Amino acid sequence: MGVPQAMAALRDKAALVRESLQKSQTITESMVSILGSFDHRLSSLETAMRPTQIRTHSIRRAHENIDKTLKAAEAILGRFDLTRKAEAKILRGPHEDLESYLEAIDQLRSNLQYFTTHKCFKRTSGIITHANNLLTKAISKLEDEFRNLLTNYSKVVEPDRLFDGLPDSLRPSATSPGKRNDSKKDSDNQKNSENAVYTPPTLIPPRVLPLLHNLAQQMVQAGHQQQLFRIYRDTRASVLEQSLRKLGVERLSKDDVQKMQWEVLEAKIGNWIHYMRIAVKLLFAGEKKICDQILAGIDSLRDQCYAEITANSVSVLLSFGEAIAKSKRSPEKLFVLLDMYEIMRELQSEIDYLFGTKSCKEMRESAQSLTKRLAQTAQETFGDFEEAVAKDATKTAVLDGTVHPLTSYVINYVKFLFDYKTTLEQLFQEFEESDTEAQLKTLTKRIMEALQTNLDGKSKQYKDPALTQLFLMNNMHYIVRSVRRSEAKDLLGDDWVQIHRRIVQQHANQYKRISWAKVLQCVTIQGAAPAGGGGILGGDSGSGISRAMVKDRFKNFNAQFEDLHMRQCQWNVPDSELRESLRLAVAEVLLPAYRSFHKRFGPMAESGKNPCKYIKYKPEDLERMLSEFFEGKTCVEQKR
Repeated sequence: MGVPQAMAALRDKAALVRESLQKSQTITESMVSILGSFDHRLSSLETAMRPTQIRTHSIRRAHENIDKTLKAAEAILGRFDLTRKAEAKILRGPHEDLESYLEAIDQLRSNLQYFTTHKCFKRTSGIITHANNLLTKAISKLEDEFRNLLTNYSKVVEPDRLFDGLPDSLRPSATSPGKRNDSKKDSDNQKNSENAVYTPPTLIPPRVLPLLHNLAQQMVQAGHQQQLFRIYRDTRASVLEQSLRKLGVERLSKDDVQKMQWEVLEAKIGNWIHYMRIAVKLLFAGEKKICDQILAGIDSLRDQCYAEITANSVSVLLSFGEAIAKSKRSPEKLFVLLDMYEIMRELQSEIDYLFGTKSCKEMRESAQSLTKRLAQTAQETFGDFEEAVAKDATKTAVLDGTVHPLTSYVINYVKFLFDYKTTLEQLFQEFEESDTEAQLKTLTKRIMEALQTNLDGKSKQYKDPALTQLFLMNNMHYIVRSVRRSEAKDLLGDDWVQIHRRIVQQHANQYKRISWAKVLQCVTIQGAAPAGGGGILGGDSGSGISRAMVKDRFKNFNAQFEDLHMRQCQWNVPDSELRESLRLAVAEVLLPAYRSFHKRFGPMAESGKNPCKYIKYKPEDLERMLSEFFEGKTCVEQKR
């Protein structure tokens, strides 16, 4: 195919393309025209439909509002119904069904909250006023119910019920209150009493406590805290105080204490110690337990209530302790002061727990102050005792030379001190950190030294120097024997005991020398020897000594021995072993000398006139008469 043909074919194809494009353009323009027509028609239709759409939307919203209004009306009517039911229950009062009554109050309070937040309703304000008035009446009835329940179930606790809560060892049947046990304390028993179980009495039945708690909660929610506080405090405080009074607790002032006879006061102190245990471990503990349960969740009110309920009772108990601590000091008060100090120490942890809140701070500090005051007074009394022993000026002489009352008093005092050894060590630590055992040892030695010094002074009242020595021997022996049999020995030591045993022997030797020296001179053979050689020791029994001298010797011996017998039978050596030992010591010196003298010179006196006038006693008679010495017999008894 040539070029002209190709060009012609190409022109034909281009013409076809041009024709196709023109047709496509024509069709496009036609479609645009048609679409424009449709758009115009839709716009017109939309304009025509708009009023209908608006009416439909309004109707839909109206339906929604009607639904909401119906639901709101239904809720309000429901609240009205609930309020009416709650009102009916409240008007019936809490007596029939307290639980339902409390539910009605909760419901009324909820309804009140609802109406307060939905005030658009025309009669809302009237409903709120009515509900508030109804709630006020309900709470008022609750107060009455709380008061009645608390009063009816708050009974005075009888002493027997309190005693049942004590460990067996502390019940009155085992140890009567008011009587101190004067025997040696058993440390094991003390430990057992410290670990003993105390069972506080049931002050209010457990089934009532939840009801009281719910009532208290409702009163607090209603803003009636002060009413709740007054009702609870006044009711429980009165019952607590009556329980203590029935037990025997009484308020005594310092003047009352000062006027009492010691025996009466001592019994009251013993009772007070018993009362403190019962009050703290049983009554106060029980009071805290119910207070914590009834007023649970109301912490500030609970703590203040408990503080004011117990305040007066605590004050009455502690005031007696203060009165004793501040009263005039005297030695016999030391042990009751230590007993009181012991009980305060024993109860300290419970007191700190029971009165550990800020509201109870004053009572807690008062108890701590009393403990310190008792410790201080006891320490001062201890010091007074040492001084009193040293300065004791008792004029009553012990005529028979026996143990002086001061000696037995001081020794018993010291023995009691060792019953309180642990307590004394605690007491010393109240004031200074030091070796408390060394401190007790020093004080004990000083008391012993003061006693010995005083006895030395009292011994000078005797005109007979032999009785002076017998008196000192008796008293020192009593001291040594008592120390050896007590815990004081461990503290004072064996050296102290041995030194003072030697002192006893020294006084016994002095007695023998002073009493029997002249008597022995009468029957000493050496004293009967003539001046010139031979004589009794070396020759004939009769050479160089006259019958008159022999008679004079026997006569003097009889007179002196009879005089000693008459006087010293009235003297007293109360310890049987010491008495026999002293008699034996005298007999070992006197009897051999008399036998020898009687054997060698007796025939000279018997050969003359009236031999019985000079030789009145055989050695056996003297031995029998020596056995009557130191019996403390009166002259009348001797004549019999």
